[in-house]
Amino acid sequence: MSQPAPETTIQVASQRFKLRAWIRTRLWAQVIAGMVLGFGLGLALSDSTGWLSPEMSELIGLWLALPGQIFLALIAMVLVPLIFASIVGGLNGAGSGAELRAVGLRLAAFILVTTSAAAALGVALAKWLQPGAPLRTFAAVPAGANPSAAAGDAATQPLKHLPHLIADILPTNPTASIVQGDMLAVVVLALLVGVSVTQVDRARVAPFLALMDALLSIAMNIVKWAMFLAPVAVFGLMAQLVMRVGVETLVGISGYVLTVLFGLGLLLVLYLAIAGLIGSINPLRFVRIAGGNLLLAFSTSSSSAVMPVTIQTSRQLGVPQNIANLVVPLGATMNMAGTALYQAVAILFLAQLAGIELTVTQTLVVTGTLVASSIGAPGTPGVSIAILISVATSMKIPVEGMVIILGVDRLLDMCRTVVNVTGDLVAAVLLADTLETEPTA
Repeated sequence: MSQPAPETTIQVASQRFKLRAWIRTRLWAQVIAGMVLGFGLGLALSDSTGWLSPEMSELIGLWLALPGQIFLALIAMVLVPLIFASIVGGLNGAGSGAELRAVGLRLAAFILVTTSAAAALGVALAKWLQPGAPLRTFAAVPAGANPSAAAGDAATQPLKHLPHLIADILPTNPTASIVQGDMLAVVVLALLVGVSVTQVDRARVAPFLALMDALLSIAMNIVKWAMFLAPVAVFGLMAQLVMRVGVETLVGISGYVLTVLFGLGLLLVLYLAIAGLIGSINPLRFVRIAGGNLLLAFSTSSSSAVMPVTIQTSRQLGVPQNIANLVVPLGATMNMAGTALYQAVAILFLAQLAGIELTVTQTLVVTGTLVASSIGAPGTPGVSIAILISVATSMKIPVEGMVIILGVDRLLDMCRTVVNVTGDLVAAVLLADTLETEPTA
């Protein structure tokens, strides 16, 4: 048996060294490696292989996910001061009152239009593909029930609660909101404080602004420490996900999963088209710069957790720092088009399971409710399920089929987070480009 030539051995060793060095210097490559290895380990230790008992598999999954839990906890620890300081600083650096109003109005219009379009797209796909129809026997409606009538009676219920929801946006107890991690309340408080700061004499607010700048720097430094855990966190979270979900679950409800993924894919293409046609940035360049950010968003399932990275990515895309510090935190809390699309498909999926055929009016009410709920939803894992249950209950749609949705929610949560973060980046690029090209008076 011939031995390999010394030159060949040296070349192979050199290539391995270059590969290791390349991975060590690129976070997105480390994240991909963690995802692939985590998927493989999770598949090997899942129930489908039978190597481990369900109890042991669950225990190992908890320990594997520990670095991921620590990573998310570190981010959550500084999230409130980071969002507050970013928004206040961004408002202070946004320029004149006219420029500030332009940023706010255009961001609000972008969020409202894209979120409404996403929810409408989700409704259209669910009605067209009917993902719940093949599984209708899973959640049969009780005999004698009139599900369409029940849904009709509840069609106006969300509208009755809407005034209270709008009033509750204002944080009557800011301290409690901060302690409870109510991100929407923190954002509203930061907006009020930030706008008020711009109306006060600069000399009087200078110490406060210096404090906000220092707070932001400290929070970003802690985030930098947390990023060292990102590849290991991704590895553990992915392994735990695959161990819990299993391949059989994905195959069993592939119609529902594929409908959501198809819709999210169309929404992602829409965002890239907006970035290219209106934001004047090549979609391929956008993907190349934002790739690592989106991979991290996929693995953590939290647009809030990757918000510091999203700010840095938007800066690499040419967004001014003051715009990035303002738009990205607002987007991470309020720009949830991917979530709106997912919820629209899921709510109609539940209705189809129960044999409920929603009328046009009922569908419009559901869509409007989902848009409003998505805009105010925190950018953390699992929040969409709570919103979905609330909307389904208000519409008298049975929620027995939630067990099916819960089985694959983590996977779909990862995918819709990628779309949400893409929307935040596109909004930042779009606003920066619009303000830069706006003619001066």
